[in-house]
Amino acid sequence: MSSLLPDQPRYRLPDFARLDAAAHDRIIHEAMRSQRAVLDELAANPDPPTAENVIHAWELAQTPLTRALSAFMTVRDADTNDDLDALDERLAPQLAEHEDAIALSRPLFDRLLALRDADAEGRAELDEQDRFWLSERIRRHRRSGVDLAPDAQETLRGLNKAIATASARFERLVVAGRNEAAVHIIDESELDGLSPAQRRAAAAAATERGLDGWLLELVNTTGQDWLASLDRQDVRRRVFEASTRRGTGGDNATGRTIIELARLRARRAELLGYASHAALVADDGCARTVDAIETLLADIGGPAVLLARADEKRYREAFARLAPGLEFGPWDWAWTAARLRAATAVDDATLRPYLEYWRVLHEGVFAAAHELYGITMVRRDDLAGYTSDSVVFEAHEEDGSPLGLCIVDPWTRPTKQGGAWMTDLVCADTLTGDRPVVTLNTNVTRPAPGEPALLTWDQVITCFHEFGHCLHGLFADTRYASLSGTNTPRDYVEFPSQVNENWAWHPLLIARYARHHATGEPIPDELVSRLLDGRLADAGFEDLEILAAMGLDQAWHTTAPTLLPQAPDGIDAFETAALRDRGLAFDLVPPRYRSRYFSHIWSGGYDAAYYSYKWAEVYDADACAWFAEHAADGDGGLNRGAGERFRREVLAIGGSVDVAEAYRAFRGADPDPAHLARRRRRD
Repeated sequence: MSSLLPDQPRYRLPDFARLDAAAHDRIIHEAMRSQRAVLDELAANPDPPTAENVIHAWELAQTPLTRALSAFMTVRDADTNDDLDALDERLAPQLAEHEDAIALSRPLFDRLLALRDADAEGRAELDEQDRFWLSERIRRHRRSGVDLAPDAQETLRGLNKAIATASARFERLVVAGRNEAAVHIIDESELDGLSPAQRRAAAAAATERGLDGWLLELVNTTGQDWLASLDRQDVRRRVFEASTRRGTGGDNATGRTIIELARLRARRAELLGYASHAALVADDGCARTVDAIETLLADIGGPAVLLARADEKRYREAFARLAPGLEFGPWDWAWTAARLRAATAVDDATLRPYLEYWRVLHEGVFAAAHELYGITMVRRDDLAGYTSDSVVFEAHEEDGSPLGLCIVDPWTRPTKQGGAWMTDLVCADTLTGDRPVVTLNTNVTRPAPGEPALLTWDQVITCFHEFGHCLHGLFADTRYASLSGTNTPRDYVEFPSQVNENWAWHPLLIARYARHHATGEPIPDELVSRLLDGRLADAGFEDLEILAAMGLDQAWHTTAPTLLPQAPDGIDAFETAALRDRGLAFDLVPPRYRSRYFSHIWSGGYDAAYYSYKWAEVYDADACAWFAEHAADGDGGLNRGAGERFRREVLAIGGSVDVAEAYRAFRGADPDPAHLARRRRRD
């Protein structure tokens, strides 16, 4: 059994044209019933336990539901509608109940223990992947409460359903709130500073919503691209405050929901024997403890604050020259930084003409993968993605054989989640022989007809980052889909994608993908030098805003329920105290996400785990040092020899073994944090 979905030819790529909300609903429920039936038979099987009748049967039983949910969530995140939103909220508690029925089943758990004992006594033949699957499954069942007394299990089931319901509600509210917060402009003079392309995009956004004038749509982060360009301070402030006030009032207020979620998670963690939800999450990752996380954040936070304070002094002085008589505020930081970069490094306005989306994708993102791993991305117009905007590419190995599919969905739209992400539509595994199907989602402003889509440098980095996740999925070479590709600990999964970001800075690749959209002329060497020299120009801001968000995440998930805000009007004070206590309070550099629109931690699976980006960056910096050590002819490690080993020993194994041990075997040692400190040092 592999799928209940209608598939397109050759791959298990769902036929999305045949999937509406009703079809998703029917298929998901059928998959749940099927999985429960198979697992009930597995638990009652009187035969001696083996890898085949326990592990293989378990994996194959969950495949239809995994595929069905991946297809549904892909569309819901990328192009939702009222029917999909309603289905999501209905499904959330039902899925939680379904998962609890499996995780808390004593007969199923006893069958796992019986296989473990049979292996220990030589009555079953398991190899390394089997044993790791089994140990992880037993550990997860224990973490999920299988050893709790019946009354405690009943309480746990209620908590899990409530958490799932609240998380789905938040997801709907945050998308609606972001759309509602878009800034409507009628007076064209308020657009001073925007490029012609930005103005056309804003006009198109207004037209799409039936409005006159221009609409400055928001992305999910606190900072907005518009802030670097808009010349009028009053308009910058209006955009900034529209961003930071999301979720504070009206029909799309999220305050009550996030307080509810924090309390529910804390109660569940206590029931499971953990000091906090953060402790529960840390125990499941490479970090292991909250203390280890807080130590890392503190070690990085101090230098970040010092850099940001130095930049503040410099920016205040520059702003006084650029805008005499005005007071410098957080809405002015990006605008001032852009003008300083234009003078001393290079700003986005100068870079944009050389960063056309499709060229960056083909001659940068895909080209790096070809140089490292030998793969070629070939467009498949005969296959359809999940939106009319999406484009399907087939990855070919060096010998021309097909590897898997990657669906690219570039443009922002009101029905799409903010940010950028990768999804495993189909996880590759040797048990079924199915090839991988992954997605690459970004939120690039849709260009006007006939116009190029020109990127900021941050968006270039995002494209490389998300394709790094895609490579993790495409290169999966494991027996079990549940441990394939990106199915690794949360604080490890960002590591391969962050490594892939670094190839965006490679001069040989920049020469290929950075060409003027109109003339085809390569970006001048002088601009490349200024870009590379300015790599750390705003490192203090970049580190501090993300560390502040990580601090908020940890605060929400380490604080006792009685000390959490009692009502939404207490959220701002809670945030202020959390940042102050961690030494991260800095009015001019707000958190990358404030609590009310922090999708990662309330509905995105990064609850108490947003620290993962920095934890993974320790691995990333260490691995980049390894690539540098394996450079050939000055290529910085961008070669097939280094790429092949990284693919084989890091990417291909996914989460099928202990990833910390696997990295240690690859590198010969644990990752050295000194590489990260050296990378972020601005002398």
